Amino acid sequence: MPPPADTPNADSRAQLESMEYTIDELARAADTTVRNVRAYQDRGLIDPPERRGRVGIYTQSHLGRLKLVNHLLSRGYTLANVQELLLALVDGQELHAILGLEKAINSPWSTEKPQHYSYLSLVRMFGTAISLEALGKAVSLGLLEAEGMGYNCRSPRLLEAGAAFAKAGFPLGDVLKVIDMARPLLQQVSDKLVGLAVGELDRYGDGNLPPAKDMPRLVETIWHIRPLAMVMIESEMRRALERSANKYLGDRVAAIMEHRAEAPLPFPVTVALPIARTDNTMPADAPILQDTNPQH
Repeated sequence: MPPPADTPNADSRAQLESMEYTIDELARAADTTVRNVRAYQDRGLIDPPERRGRVGIYTQSHLGRLKLVNHLLSRGYTLANVQELLLALVDGQELHAILGLEKAINSPWSTEKPQHYSYLSLVRMFGTAISLEALGKAVSLGLLEAEGMGYNCRSPRLLEAGAAFAKAGFPLGDVLKVIDMARPLLQQVSDKLVGLAVGELDRYGDGNLPPAKDMPRLVETIWHIRPLAMVMIESEMRRALERSANKYLGDRVAAIMEHRAEAPLPFPVTVALPIARTDNTMPADAPILQDTNPQH
C-alpha cells in the first residue's frame, strides 16, 4: 500500500537507499571517526568501498553495518566479539537474510548530509544573534560539532531554520531552549513508534532471527511505516501549533477588550441631568409611557 499523498517531504526509499558517502561523510553520519572506519574495514567488519578513481564510495549498507558495530561496542562487546559474531552469521548464511532488515531499520530518515561551516559563515547566517553562549548551547545539543576552525552540522536545514528565526528578531537562546525542551518529548514519541514496528520481531523471541520466508514481509512493513510515522508526528505538531496560536489570539483579543473597557475615555463627556419641576407636569419632549396591561 503506498503512503498517503500528503507525506511531508518524505525522502523516498529509493533516495535513502541510493545515498553515497565518502569516508569522511560516512564517519560523520555514523558518529565515529575515519580512523575507526578504516580499522573496522581492516578487520572485515565492514566491506571495502567501491573505488571511483582515487575516491572510495560507501553506501547505506556500509552505514548500517557501521552503526551496528558501534551499537554492539557500546554494549560492552569487544571488536573480537563483534568479528566472531559476524563471521558466525556469514558461515550460517544468516547475515544475508538480515541485510534487508538491517537496512530498513538503520537507514537514515533523511537524505540530508552534514556540512561544515566556518565561524565567519555562521556570522553571515545569524548576524548579531550569534554569540559564544549560543554556539556553546548548540554544541551541547549536538546541533553543531566543533571541528578545526569551524563546525560540522548534521542538519543544514535545521540550521537554516534557526538563522531565519534569528533574522526575524527572535532571540537565538530562546529558540535553542525550545529545541532542548522538545527533544526528550519527541524521543519518547519516537521510541514508541519504532517500538510498534520493531515489535514485530519480538514474536520470534529474544535472540532469534525471523525465518527467511518472513523477512521480505517484515522489511516491507518497516519501510512502509517510516513515512507514516513522519505523517503522524507532523500532523500532531501542526494541530498543537494551531491550538496554541488560536489560544494566544483569543487571550490577546480578550486582554485588549478588557484594557479598553477599563481605560478612561480620551475626551470629556457631558451628561444632561433631568430638570426638576414643581408643577407635576412632564416636559413636552418627555416620552409617553403606555400601560400595556390596563386594569378593567
